[in-house]
Amino acid sequence: MTRDDSATARGGHGDTTHFGYQRVPASEKARRVGEVFRSVAGRYDLMNDVMSAGLHRLWKRQAVNRAHLRPGHRVLDLAGGTGDLTELMLPRVRPGGGVVLSDINDAMLREGRDRLIDDGCVDGVEYVLADAERLPFPDGSFDRVTIGFGLRNVTHKERALEAMRRVLKPGGCAVVLEFSSLYLRPLRPLYDFYSLEVLPVMGRLVAGDADSYRYLAESIRVHPDQETLKGMMEDAGFEDCDYLNLSGGIVAIHRGYVY
Repeated sequence: MTRDDSATARGGHGDTTHFGYQRVPASEKARRVGEVFRSVAGRYDLMNDVMSAGLHRLWKRQAVNRAHLRPGHRVLDLAGGTGDLTELMLPRVRPGGGVVLSDINDAMLREGRDRLIDDGCVDGVEYVLADAERLPFPDGSFDRVTIGFGLRNVTHKERALEAMRRVLKPGGCAVVLEFSSLYLRPLRPLYDFYSLEVLPVMGRLVAGDADSYRYLAESIRVHPDQETLKGMMEDAGFEDCDYLNLSGGIVAIHRGYVY
């Protein structure tokens, strides 16, 4: 099953949903998440490196590898933030293809745009401010949709998964990279101590914001586990769904197809 109650795991139906360990009105979650990411946007990449000891870069490369990109593909990088996945994918879809970097948070999208331009990634990139639950694209617009470490921040996850499926072409694939459930039980106490006690301190010291990183750590605990998320993707209409555990299940890469 999941570490969360089934209603919230299936997307947060009802009057309330999780914001970390807190329960808040579902209508308020997007605003609160927005405040978190506006607060951390400027130090987001640095904190990712510090928090994961650089492992997030390897996880993202694995996710891109599992997308099986080809020249000419059009990709939606959903909740793409500062553009790590976009930068990895661009060389694989050229010539003839491109990536749409999309995020609901204007501060994160601005960071991503500025970073990609500074890195010389100009051709083949578009930027769209968009809500993952209500994507402003026609049906069948993309060959691939990726979302890296963003799904757990969505209020109604099932709506986002349905939207991802809708904008994929037949033969298309969605790749979801997200923190998941550590299956190595002896390591769980150490992992819990690090993420719930150490990370907020690191957030205060490096980014000047302990509360936002406390939320990010808690949000992992209430996100659906591997099997539950696979079931949610199947419910959204994806086929041949699978997942790959990385780092003992700290992270998992889910994948689903549209035929």
